[in-house]
Amino acid sequence: QVQLVESGGGLVQPGGSLRLSCAASGSIFSINDMGWYRQVPGKERNLVARITSGGRTKYADSVKGRFTISRDDAKNTVYLQMNSLKPEDTAVYYCNADLYTFDSAFADYWGQGTQVTVSS
Repeated sequence: QVQLVESGGGLVQPGGSLRLSCAASGSIFSINDMGWYRQVPGKERNLVARITSGGRTKYADSVKGRFTISRDDAKNTVYLQMNSLKPEDTAVYYCNADLYTFDSAFADYWGQGTQVTVSS
């Protein structure tokens, strides 16, 4: 059993910052890519940022220069530092991980989501 648990969401004013965390736990052998996606009601879930096991990163154009993704493999945790937040960043943010379990199964896991609201 594998779980991804996000934390760090909340309400912030425009121009403010938040740091999201996502910790993976359970029968994990190794983690490949990890990432953050976001979704607003009535729309599809979209990539925000991803990071490979080697540390290569990819960002959505809308967040480049404002958001930074990082990971701590010793803690099986991925972070998303969000600066200069805008109202259009308001969404539910989901953590994602592609990983191998100890029984050699490879699968794509999602967290339960954390709400980020940017409003004055």
